[in-house]
Amino acid sequence: MAKETPPRWDLKNVYPALASSEYAADFTKLKQLIADQGKYFTDKVNQTTASGKPDELAEVAGVLIERFNAILLVAGTLRAYVESFVSTNSYDQEALKKESELDQVMVDLDKLEVQTRAWIGQVADRLDEFIPLIPATEAHRFYIKESAEQSKYLMSPPEEILAAELNLSGGNAWSKLQGKITSQISLDFNLDGKVQKMPITAVINLRAHPEEDVRRRAYEAENSVWETVKEPLAAAMNGIKGEVNTLNRHRGRTDALHSAIDAARIDRPTLEVMLEAMKDSFPMFRRYFKAKAKRFGQKQLPWWNLFAPVGETTTTYQFTEAKDFILAKFGEFSPDLRAFANRAFTQNWIDAEMRDGKRGGAFCMDVPGVGESRVMCNFDGSLDALSTVAHELGHGFHNDCAVQAGKTEIQKFTPMTMAETASIMCETIVSEASLLQAKTSQEKLAILESQLIGDSQVIVDIYSRYLFEKEVFENREKSELSADELCEIMLKAQKDTFGDGLDEKYLQKWMWTWKPHYYWTGLSFYNFPYAFGLLFGTGLYAIYQQRGAEFVPDYKNLLAGTGEASATDLAARFGIDIRTKAFWKDSLEIIGKRVERYCEL
Repeated sequence: MAKETPPRWDLKNVYPALASSEYAADFTKLKQLIADQGKYFTDKVNQTTASGKPDELAEVAGVLIERFNAILLVAGTLRAYVESFVSTNSYDQEALKKESELDQVMVDLDKLEVQTRAWIGQVADRLDEFIPLIPATEAHRFYIKESAEQSKYLMSPPEEILAAELNLSGGNAWSKLQGKITSQISLDFNLDGKVQKMPITAVINLRAHPEEDVRRRAYEAENSVWETVKEPLAAAMNGIKGEVNTLNRHRGRTDALHSAIDAARIDRPTLEVMLEAMKDSFPMFRRYFKAKAKRFGQKQLPWWNLFAPVGETTTTYQFTEAKDFILAKFGEFSPDLRAFANRAFTQNWIDAEMRDGKRGGAFCMDVPGVGESRVMCNFDGSLDALSTVAHELGHGFHNDCAVQAGKTEIQKFTPMTMAETASIMCETIVSEASLLQAKTSQEKLAILESQLIGDSQVIVDIYSRYLFEKEVFENREKSELSADELCEIMLKAQKDTFGDGLDEKYLQKWMWTWKPHYYWTGLSFYNFPYAFGLLFGTGLYAIYQQRGAEFVPDYKNLLAGTGEASATDLAARFGIDIRTKAFWKDSLEIIGKRVERYCEL
């Protein structure tokens, strides 16, 4: 059978083209909406103080919220559309120009958001008086209360405005540089007896190739490439982390982790007990690593065997086969989930083809103007790639639950911790259902392997990334870090987490180069939320196994409401106390049973 080319996404129902009159009209509309909001601040908001009457405060807050929802709807649609081009073709000069134009406009929106949060902070003592007075404020109670709390960490309005403007030529520019460099790297690689020019994303994905020689050579080729671009990437890392440290200091943040914890809508004790439980699980994972190494006749795993497939099953999937597999397993969980995924597949919401100029990794983005999502991934036919598609569709389903529930753009703001809940659940649905249907021990082994690769990445590797980012932030306070120092910090973090499970001679010191999460000024520590999502999702899946179909409506309501409560309150709906180590330990014990089964096979 001829090799099938994975699909590219279709966004023609959003705008016909970047140069279309429809796109231009919405871009003009966005600028006008932002200008109108600015005028409202001048004419009304700035004249309304904490001494105002409750109904006057409610009216101002309600208008601000309604207008911001309208702005976010247009801005989010434009942003998603432009990103669909930039993320899949960094050579597209028209798209890059549109992105830059949009960035300029978004600075004005950032300024208005700062002003809104500052005003809410000024009237914080009056919130309980005016929030119940009109539907718009009552419906956004959580957002208003959270804004009041976070207003404590704002600089003066002029300083915040200057910071937003400087970000365009600072952190945002560094982030674009990293994305452009890493997406445009390609190299010649001998695969299947033929030298091929391959994008770096495809070379990285060879870590799951069935032949060890290919995996080893890909690892060596990848490392040699990163050596050639390490200096500009280190400069980007220093620029971004330096900017974040400076702003955190001026905003009165305790440290770089402070804002990430608040954005995750958890508290520091919750993070600490989760990290402690994760650390306690490392011996369990090292047992798995050693068992896997033994299958290759090795005492410890070299990095190129960390993602290697084990067992006997279909080693590669055509994209259509992956689609059918995912739809079948989703259908066993919920007809609604299957229907959503089928819509995503049939309406071409997924860009899965690997190609030059396309960024690595995977993501799902909300396209609010049409009430849809789009998924980007780099599908290579592996079981891991299939799992990634299921993961990203989980994000899309999460968004769809909010859309179907009629949530506003503000109500859809979801913390990073809860953002991973549906994606991890969908991964678990696919892997657990397929494991039950496995007919041979070798097939079960292959599925368990895929599960444990994912589990170990989200617990052990994520912890290493957390340690890496934490130390980079701390050291960046003292001086800039060289590329070699960044590599040393990464190696130290991997040794502290993987321990004797991996061969210290063959770790991956270049992990910091291509992970985009390190290169965002507005979102630091996008690592521990993945672990939260895995363990919270695993705990929810255990509840689903007990309750069956009656669990699904409550689960959908949870997803629809993740932007309107703290992680602690959302978890409490299912009787889960995330502030106790016991919950995290129980979820890790479920993974521990997979390790036991793996070792037995």
